[in-house]
Amino acid sequence: MTQATSFLDQLRTAERENQSLLCVGLDPEPSKFPAAYKGDASRIFDFCAAIVDATADLVIAFKPQIAYFAAYRAEDQLERLVAHMRKVAPHVPVILDAKRGDIGSTAEQYAKEAFERYGADCVTLSPFMGFDSVQPYLKYHGKGAFLLCRTSNPGGDDLQNQHLADVAGKPTLFEHIASLVQGPWNTNGQLGLVVGATYPAEIERVRKVAPTVPLLIPGVGAQGGDAIATVKAGYRAANGQTTAPIVVNSSRAVLYASAGDDFAQAARAVASATREQLRLAQMNAGA
Repeated sequence: MTQATSFLDQLRTAERENQSLLCVGLDPEPSKFPAAYKGDASRIFDFCAAIVDATADLVIAFKPQIAYFAAYRAEDQLERLVAHMRKVAPHVPVILDAKRGDIGSTAEQYAKEAFERYGADCVTLSPFMGFDSVQPYLKYHGKGAFLLCRTSNPGGDDLQNQHLADVAGKPTLFEHIASLVQGPWNTNGQLGLVVGATYPAEIERVRKVAPTVPLLIPGVGAQGGDAIATVKAGYRAANGQTTAPIVVNSSRAVLYASAGDDFAQAARAVASATREQLRLAQMNAGA
């Protein structure tokens, strides 16, 4: 993988080479580790690296969630982990799940953290403060960003599902965000949207507004999202080629598939089964 390779190119490569739409989220909680590591935050790298090794040929992306590292003063382990991913799965992009959302020089520092310190290929962002909170990330050539749009948590209705009376057609806030990402905000062609798997009907609404941008879809697995409905709602292809990539994330169902010494093998089994389920749905969607 070269520095010039764009995030979208990396996604397409990983989808093709690994025949996968599955993203494995890395949310390490030492209290849930297998017996040999249980409760030991110094083993976060070891646990996550074992999951990466077991699933590297099954995924379209890895998504480490920064809070799970920072809470245990394990940022150095996250740096090591990304370097390990580069070694064992150089064609698989890394999405840093940080949900940053600030402006000006602060946003510039967050962008530097994501792309220079950790070496991520993509980052998750909150768009609430507007385009100038996103713009610093777009200055990094080839790097991507997924903006929160229609999230899977119940509280998402508090803002995301509200209608905007002063915008033509009175769209919901999440539809308006989708239109901005499909259009004027996407100045580097590398923006995508975060939409929850627990709302497949609303994934379809996002797709109508943003037909070509990539979607990061958390919520499959432990959160109860339906993999088949998710792919049907969000995946698009023409002539056997992906036209609208989707990245379907599963975290806890993969990470904590077993509490025993076989945790990595169990993680691989769950990841493989999920990948196959997504592939069948992808084929039915026209891939």
